Amino acid sequence: MLGRQAYPGPTATPGVETEGYAVTSPNEQDIGEQQILKRVEEYKPFTISIYSSFYWTSNAALVSRGAQDDVFVVPGVTLMYQPRITKTLYGQVGVIQQFFLYDRLPELNFANLDVIAGFVYYLPQFHNLTLRGYYDYNRETDTNNFDELFVNHSIILTAELPFRIARAQQLLVGVGLNLSFYGNPESPRRNNYSLYGNYDVALSRSFSLDAGFQFVVRDYYSGDRTDVNEILAVSANYRVRDWLTVSALSSFAWNQSNHSVFDYSVANIGGGVALTVKF
Repeated sequence: MLGRQAYPGPTATPGVETEGYAVTSPNEQDIGEQQILKRVEEYKPFTISIYSSFYWTSNAALVSRGAQDDVFVVPGVTLMYQPRITKTLYGQVGVIQQFFLYDRLPELNFANLDVIAGFVYYLPQFHNLTLRGYYDYNRETDTNNFDELFVNHSIILTAELPFRIARAQQLLVGVGLNLSFYGNPESPRRNNYSLYGNYDVALSRSFSLDAGFQFVVRDYYSGDRTDVNEILAVSANYRVRDWLTVSALSSFAWNQSNHSVFDYSVANIGGGVALTVKF
């Protein structure tokens, strides 16, 4: 909310089983009619993720002039509880804590805390539409004395449609609203209206590629300021174990504002590692 882009860690989303059966094969009729059962794993509502990313950035302070490059790391932890309420409705309660730590520009260091509570609703009859709605408490502090820099309360609503292109490829498109109803100080407060898409291809059981694009209009409450932000992100992910993933990460962002002092572009290139446990 203070103008520096957050880099979210792993998300916790309930898995989808295919009625407890293995995927059919075109060759099954060769050996007679059959119905192959597979073990349906018990749903695990708790997720703990510990992760860290590192980046080289071309514009650490996100400024329009005099950009300085730097290296920074983003360690974090996500604690998520997603109880199953009905077959397609889930609750969602979680805490996400991240730290943004710069090498040559430590004055930019800050900590970001999000506490969320809401619901996830799946509608398989409508092309597997997913609806999410939750309250988000966001607090940013410095990293020396954890003095408060900004606090914000908002409602976040999203709708997502997945499109299966092939057995190992999927395209997802979505829209999102992030509506702030209280913030202190007032100047960083804004409403975000976003359109986004993500393409995922699994090259093997362990290796996948992701590409995502987000278009965001940021409407600020003070200063008659409106920004238009485009973000392109690409990653390569290798799952070493079910609980361990390493990634190569890159993102590129462009910001245009009706106040030219807030125009900027930035490139971030790096990698990350994530340890995730479900129970």
